[in-house]
Amino acid sequence: MNKIVVFCGSSLGFHPRYKEAAIDLGNYFVENNIGLVYGGGKIGMMGVLSSTILERNGEVIGVIPKLLEKEEVIHPGVEEMIVCKTMSERKVLMSKLVDGYITLPGGFGTLDELFEALTLRQLQIEQKPIGLLNVNGFFDAILLQLDKMVAEGYLKQSNRNLLLVGDSITSLMDQMHSYVAPERNPIIHKIVS
Repeated sequence: MNKIVVFCGSSLGFHPRYKEAAIDLGNYFVENNIGLVYGGGKIGMMGVLSSTILERNGEVIGVIPKLLEKEEVIHPGVEEMIVCKTMSERKVLMSKLVDGYITLPGGFGTLDELFEALTLRQLQIEQKPIGLLNVNGFFDAILLQLDKMVAEGYLKQSNRNLLLVGDSITSLMDQMHSYVAPERNPIIHKIVS
């Protein structure tokens, strides 16, 4: 994988393990020549992740909507910063730049980005691996909810399986590197094409 988009929070959260995970992932990217595409911020998890990579001369591309392009938010050290009009356009641009997705802890925006990627994968518009780094059990309740959706008939198990989950970077990256997209369903593909 050459480039991966990382969805994560503009806050650090309360547990130090979240910040450590952002640093560890940044170091992993540099050591494995993986470029980061992210939301362009200098604050929270986004800031820690991007700064870790920049400090080691790794590749970082920021994609930020015009409404967030404020001095207190935008990362001044990111040389390749793409400013777009809307949050929706941001997600489309990110998708075009990357080979896969990883989600770290975050809030509404992070979950919005994750679930849009999963929806596009379910509809076979996307074929890229979508990973969730379950730091400190942060996503346990969401994973239980997905299982509940399967049990109640709202989500197919095959679509639930599209989300790759790892408690460590290496376990998640091993899954992402070995990921083979399921064959396209010709009926779904025809509907959304």
